[in-house]
Amino acid sequence: MPACKPSTHSPQLDTIRMVEEFIQEHSGEYKRRALWENLPKKMMYQTFKTIIEYLLESGKIASDSRGTICWIHDPDMVRKYSLREDLRFR
Repeated sequence: MPACKPSTHSPQLDTIRMVEEFIQEHSGEYKRRALWENLPKKMMYQTFKTIIEYLLESGKIASDSRGTICWIHDPDMVRKYSLREDLRFR
């Protein structure tokens, strides 16, 4: 009998976008747990943690020394600097 694999659940795209939009609108207002508790739609905390880790790793959010979550992604700024000839991405 084959061993059972633990299920690897990935959050739905609409759920990730909902969290992104909420963080953008409330940047700097909540710590992680309070952010989860105030989301417009309820979700399991493990799903929320997965989304937060993704947003941290992708450079869209940051957490300050007190644990407050802030939105830091600025696509317009990235676009502006990517067009400059004297700068190169590594």
